[in-house]
Amino acid sequence: MSAFMSLFAELVGHIADLLDPLFHGSATAAAIVLFTACVRLLVHPLSRASARGQKARARLNPQIAELRKKHSKNPEKLQKAVLELHRKEQVSPLSGCLPSLFQLPAFFLLYHLFSSSSIGGDANTLLDHTLFAAPLGGRWTDALADGGVFGAQGLVYVGLFLLVAAVATFNYRRTTSQMAANPLPQGGDQQVPGMGAITKVMPLMSFMTLFTVAVVPLAAALYVVTSTTWSAVERAVLYRDMPGTAGVLATAG
Repeated sequence: MSAFMSLFAELVGHIADLLDPLFHGSATAAAIVLFTACVRLLVHPLSRASARGQKARARLNPQIAELRKKHSKNPEKLQKAVLELHRKEQVSPLSGCLPSLFQLPAFFLLYHLFSSSSIGGDANTLLDHTLFAAPLGGRWTDALADGGVFGAQGLVYVGLFLLVAAVATFNYRRTTSQMAANPLPQGGDQQVPGMGAITKVMPLMSFMTLFTVAVVPLAAALYVVTSTTWSAVERAVLYRDMPGTAGVLATAG
C-alpha cells in the first residue's frame, strides 16, 4: 500500500509540474481537478448505461400499473411478475449505483494521500501545496482557526460551498421534477424493497456534499466538488429527454 501511495503521489506531482506554467501555486489543485475529470471520463460509459436503465424503467411504469391491477390481491405473484418484466426488458434498478461505487476508490485514494503526514517513509510535501491560500491537506476547521469564515483560507471554502449549494439546488429541482413526472408506483418498487423510502430522501442527497466538503481534506473536497458538478452537467445532458427535465433546464438557462 505504501509503494502504491508513493506512485500515486508521484503521478499527482508530475501532473502538477505540467500544469505549473498555467496555474503556478495552485497547480496541484488543478492536477486534482484534472485527475477527477479523467476518473469521470472512465466512468462515463456506466453513467450512460445507468441513464438508459432509468429511461427504460420509466417506460415500464404503465405495464407495472397493469400488473398491479391484475395481481392486486396477490403480492407474491405481483413481485414475480415485476421481476420477470424487468428480466425480459433487461432492466436493473441498481444500475444507477454503479457510477458512484466505481468512484469511491479514487476518492479514498485522495483522502488517504492528503491525510498522511508521510508517504513511503518520506514527508508528504503535497500537504503544503495550496488552492490559493488554503493548504490542500487542511480542513475547514483549520481555515476557521486561521482568519475565520472570511479570512484568506475561509474564502476558498466559501467559494466551494456556494458552488456546491448551486449544484445541489439544481439537482434537487431536477430530481423532484423527474419524480413528479415519473412517480414510483403505489406500494414501492417490487424488485427493491425499501426503494420507496430511498426515493423520498433522494432529492436531498446532493446537499450532503456540503457536509463532506466541510470535514474532509481540501484535496478530497476538490474531488467531491468537481465530481458533483460533472454529475450535474452529465445528467442534464443524458436525461434531457426524460419527462419533467425540460422545465428545469429551461429555467436554469
